[in-house]
Amino acid sequence: MRCFLAMKQFRLDGKTALVCGASQGIGAAIAREFSAAGAAVILVARNEAKLGEVLRSLEGKNHQVIACDLAEPAAVAALCDKLKAEAISIFINNSAGPKGGGLAEASLSEFPAAFQTHLLAAHQILQAILPGMKNNSFGRVINILSTSVKAPIANLGVSNTVRGAVAQWSKTLASELGPFGITVNNILPGFTRTDRYEQLKALTAKRMGKTEVEVEKLWLSQIPSGRIGEPQELAAAALFLASPAGSYVNGINLPVDGGRTPGL
Repeated sequence: MRCFLAMKQFRLDGKTALVCGASQGIGAAIAREFSAAGAAVILVARNEAKLGEVLRSLEGKNHQVIACDLAEPAAVAALCDKLKAEAISIFINNSAGPKGGGLAEASLSEFPAAFQTHLLAAHQILQAILPGMKNNSFGRVINILSTSVKAPIANLGVSNTVRGAVAQWSKTLASELGPFGITVNNILPGFTRTDRYEQLKALTAKRMGKTEVEVEKLWLSQIPSGRIGEPQELAAAALFLASPAGSYVNGINLPVDGGRTPGL
């Protein structure tokens, strides 16, 4: 009986989850995890073909695909018009990070583009779905950010900046929306085997004059768990925060990084 109750605490039956960046990596893994837990999932990303592949891998039914480029304000506005007709309970704010590079060398144009994708689009989407969450006295907003929220990462200057802004946005919302039964939390992935990881590894190898094997060996030496994370492990953390089991967790940063972050 006790185990059965524990399983129910991690179910999402009757909930609709909006998962951005759902065409690959962490977003796709979260979509699969949520569908297995009983949620109807709305998959959002730029690549409709890849979204279709993820859709076919989901369990259950009533899932949808909406192709949208979060970097385009007009496209986000159109997306929000569609979302207003949906009773969305869970919002996964997730998108690919800005390109790498030092902060001092970053061009001004990199900042508005990053803020549009990671903060402004998320805010616009939240405002579209928030009335439904408040009406149902239930909501989950989960931002997939980075451990740079706790400790800036070298050569990810623009990413460090915008991730910090989204973290503060999230913490502010957690206080404002908590009374309505809505929680707002951040998941901070460490090194995770995704396309983004492979891109950063290649860029780092080029910058350092090392092979990618050498770079990965260096990174592994910084991780107490001694391995690179898998997208499914991030998805499990998201399921906890989205489920009834995580209902009293609000306004936190949850690193999922094998212990790499050098701080509490």
